Amino acid sequence: MSNPAVILSQPLPASPEAHDELELLSAVLRYGTRAKGGRAAAARLLQEFGGLAGVSAADPSALARAGLTARAVAEIGRARSLALAMARAEACRRPVLSSWTALIAYLRATMAHAPREQFRVLYLDKRNILMREEHLAHGTVDHAPVYVREVVRRALEISASAMILAHNHPSGDPTPSPADIEMTRRIIDAARVFDIQVHDHVIAGREGTKSFRALGLM
Repeated sequence: MSNPAVILSQPLPASPEAHDELELLSAVLRYGTRAKGGRAAAARLLQEFGGLAGVSAADPSALARAGLTARAVAEIGRARSLALAMARAEACRRPVLSSWTALIAYLRATMAHAPREQFRVLYLDKRNILMREEHLAHGTVDHAPVYVREVVRRALEISASAMILAHNHPSGDPTPSPADIEMTRRIIDAARVFDIQVHDHVIAGREGTKSFRALGLM
């Protein structure tokens, strides 16, 4: 098994382009797997998956089909996990509503480039501190089944006082659909019965994010 510390212990290239997508991905492949040709493999992956975020969000099976070894796939997964952990820690340092920019950055990093639609709920306590992040639905390229009863039931189980809904649009366009709007309304109505507030519903896509509250939809 490869050592996750290898990625961090080796210096990145010192060229002015050291931090661009090609250099970063080739560094992960080269230092993480000790394989030659990391730059060529990185260039091919970036082209096939549309950039570093697309490579990072790709299913392991898709990366394997693209020619990566199991070891290289694992190193990309470790790098992604580290990046997401850092983004999540930044978003959770303070009450969520006072660190909104960091939260949006985390949701974009986590969901925007995912190949299939997913629905998450961030459950908050009475101080708006994140208690739990739940993945309540995984779906296809254009649909994830969301059950209102499950969303509210989970809030009651952990005694959450509020929640933020989030899902992605793999198409790239984060504009809410009529189905998104109707589903959000149903969750808000159900949560209100138990005095649970829904602060927002955020949709993430490659083209950006949309907030239901900012759009005047809630």
